[in-house]
Amino acid sequence: MTYCCALRLEQGMLFISDTRTNAGVDHISVFRKLYTFGVDGERVIVLQASGNLATTQAVIGHIRNQLELRQEPNILSLPTMFDVAELVGNTLKKVIANVTDDSLEQSTYYCNFLVGGQIKNQEMQLYHIYPQGNFICATRDTPYFQIGESKYGKPILDRALTYDMPLDEALRCSLISFASTLRSNVSVGMPLDVLVYKKDSLMMPKGKRIAEDDEYFTDISRQWSETLKKGLAELPTPSNDYFL
Repeated sequence: MTYCCALRLEQGMLFISDTRTNAGVDHISVFRKLYTFGVDGERVIVLQASGNLATTQAVIGHIRNQLELRQEPNILSLPTMFDVAELVGNTLKKVIANVTDDSLEQSTYYCNFLVGGQIKNQEMQLYHIYPQGNFICATRDTPYFQIGESKYGKPILDRALTYDMPLDEALRCSLISFASTLRSNVSVGMPLDVLVYKKDSLMMPKGKRIAEDDEYFTDISRQWSETLKKGLAELPTPSNDYFL
């Protein structure tokens, strides 16, 4: 399984992906699920993927081949992020259709993509692309998307995240979302790939890989658990009516 999360906020964008893939309990591997494309000073584009690994790698392979062969259009020549999302969606749809034309069998090869970034002189954009090739765009009211095993981390983002939240707070919030998911679902695993993009910088961030022994992640995970226990203990005691 997979958990990927992407945020488009007032100050910038944030992308976090786990790296665990599994084909049964006896075949667990580490594969990168966060991919970057860009030209410093011109555009920054980030893709995250969840679902069938072969489909994911085929889509990324097609996008990279277009660049290497200088085919037009490609992810670095398209004029808008909308066009980039459309290219990824069409490529995904084509890859699945090339495997089989049976609609029921196609579901075996499904995957989802998050595509975010910024092109010079344009606003940042974030899209969730579905296996059918269509997509939706993040807004001020819905500033984040998740794909994969999202249910354990979603309540934290829904309660705490806001569009105008500073990037450092948003990073903490997102990491706690991942800590909760890791705690509850063994199909999501370390290391985590993290990338924070500052609005209008048009420079590809170096990014960070968080391993299991990462001191900061371990510390905030522990503190979050302790905060939950303390908060629960401080809640009002239920009345006797509950026990009748």
